[in-house]
Amino acid sequence: MSPNDHENERLSLDEIARTLSPFVGHGVSKLQLISIAKYLELLKKWNQTISLTSITEDAEIVARHFGESMFVSSLHLMERGRLADVGSGAGFPGIPLKIAHPDLHVTLIEPNTKKCAFLREVQAALRLSGMQVIRSRYEDFDAPHNSFDFICSRALGASKGLLRWSKWVLRADGHVILWLGIEDSTLLASRAKGWNWERPVKIPESRRRAVLSGRPLG
Repeated sequence: MSPNDHENERLSLDEIARTLSPFVGHGVSKLQLISIAKYLELLKKWNQTISLTSITEDAEIVARHFGESMFVSSLHLMERGRLADVGSGAGFPGIPLKIAHPDLHVTLIEPNTKKCAFLREVQAALRLSGMQVIRSRYEDFDAPHNSFDFICSRALGASKGLLRWSKWVLRADGHVILWLGIEDSTLLASRAKGWNWERPVKIPESRRRAVLSGRPLG
């Protein structure tokens, strides 16, 4: 697909707002929509040279990446909290949640050098303060004990390693939040010990995907 093709399919701010509406319980401001539009254009530009998303349609990118990321805002009070996005990739869910909650402090943890360069360009273009990009595997990131209110991951599933790391870095009342298949989320909630799991919440406009949240016990 050529750059001109991308230009022709650019969504208006109203179209972005309509696409987000099933996922976001509160309204999205014009400034937030402008940030999302800028982010979307940078994502498409960089995706021509490095693999950031396999989705090519603008509306589907907004729904699947931005909408699914921002959906958790309706499940948790995130304003002024501290969030780590593990395996951040192209910045989802961390950057959309930062756009939705400007006072949220976000740490993006991503081992790939080129993807980190992309994340830093998005941060600069959107002038996002209170956000840092860490080029590291989460296992090698020496985060202090009890340093985050939320650990989010759309990329890593529910690996035992991620849950062990999350228990160490989460505050006592913090949450791990995972984007999973509905069957996987139900299985995890019944089998992973040491966690108080909430009922999986089906993602709007998705047949097989859910958000699973849990708090560490003890």
